[in-house]
Amino acid sequence: MKRIVIVGGGAGGFELVTQLSRYCRKHAMLELVLVDKVRTHIWKPLMHEVAAGVINKSSDGVDYRMHASRNGYEFQQGTLTNLDATAQTITLDAYHDENGQLILPERQINYDILVLAIGSVSNDFGTPGVKEYSYFLDSLAQAERFHRALINQLLRINQPETKQNILKISIVGAGATGTELAAQLHHVANLSKAYGMPEMSAKRIQITIIEAGSRILPALPERIANAAKQALQKLNIRILEDTRVIRAQQDGFVTSEDELIESDLMVWAAGVKAPDIIKQLDLFELNRSQQILVKPSLQTKTDDHIFVLGDCCACEQADGSWVPPRAQSAHQMASLVYKNIIHQLNGQPLKDYVYSDYGSLVHLSKYSTVGSLMGNLSNSSMFVEGKLARLVYTSLYSMHQIAIHGWLKGMLVMLSRKVGNMVSTKLKLH
Repeated sequence: MKRIVIVGGGAGGFELVTQLSRYCRKHAMLELVLVDKVRTHIWKPLMHEVAAGVINKSSDGVDYRMHASRNGYEFQQGTLTNLDATAQTITLDAYHDENGQLILPERQINYDILVLAIGSVSNDFGTPGVKEYSYFLDSLAQAERFHRALINQLLRINQPETKQNILKISIVGAGATGTELAAQLHHVANLSKAYGMPEMSAKRIQITIIEAGSRILPALPERIANAAKQALQKLNIRILEDTRVIRAQQDGFVTSEDELIESDLMVWAAGVKAPDIIKQLDLFELNRSQQILVKPSLQTKTDDHIFVLGDCCACEQADGSWVPPRAQSAHQMASLVYKNIIHQLNGQPLKDYVYSDYGSLVHLSKYSTVGSLMGNLSNSSMFVEGKLARLVYTSLYSMHQIAIHGWLKGMLVMLSRKVGNMVSTKLKLH
């Protein structure tokens, strides 16, 4: 009996376990285990929508244990704390409830093949005060924590007797997460007027995006960045480029020019790194972002029994470029790791990973969607915006649902979501 263990149920890890479960059901001598620290899967590109309160984890999340039961694999909830490559075991920490009562003890899980797909976390670059005063959007728990704080602040500002007329929100980092969150917050401020806060509107919210680089969306083509910037400015969202934050404090962010950007809510979305456990294990070759350097086959350079995919993977391409930490990268890596695991089990040569850039999209709530299609599939990208871009953006999520549920159930899930959006509230208030 051979056991395949996947640590991390994000976009790539969850799609991989779904593919492997179909293969393992036909091969009785294979066991499949998925490990994740939480119980519910949320597609990470939607995390800012959870934070804003425009989607609900109950309708957009997938319960790992239920999915495991339906697909014939084992799910273990826990956080990776150790990896013994010689003994081929991983250790998961003990799990306690909110009252400190032990629910699951510390466990060791044996593996024959291990896949690390533990994603990424926000990188505060050691900036003083950020951990104490800012919100991150790395996980479902953090997104829900920000949402609760947002609703509380909207309720406070809504009171007629309040002495503060404007709610100030600052977001450090003008990547996709920062820009998309800003647009959603503008939309939510207007929505709240119809949900028991008659004094609220977008006119009473001041959103500031702070970017250390020369422009927003630095990882995307300039034309997309310019279109997104124009759309955000039409919403009166303030954009500060070439502005470096040196510390956070209770009343806002302080820039390198010693300017205080006053804030009631502060969000840090300025870059990512692999989780610290990767560095603490001291087993792999890492880059500056703590990502694990891999061979073209996506195996680690130190152990052929360990594969890596997604945001924690540092994969160099033939032209010297590095695969970007995006959902489409994780999707493509999952497909290759699936094939390579089967090849390894059958003693066949492994294939190399070649990243295909299918373009980029930025969804600015109901106001605009802009992006480019085709990427390196053609000599030039095709710029899209409006309804076409929105349709493509929606289809990406649909493809993810189909990947984890199959065609029939995936389409039913999307139909259910569509109907739910028509009859449910537009803003989550709890």
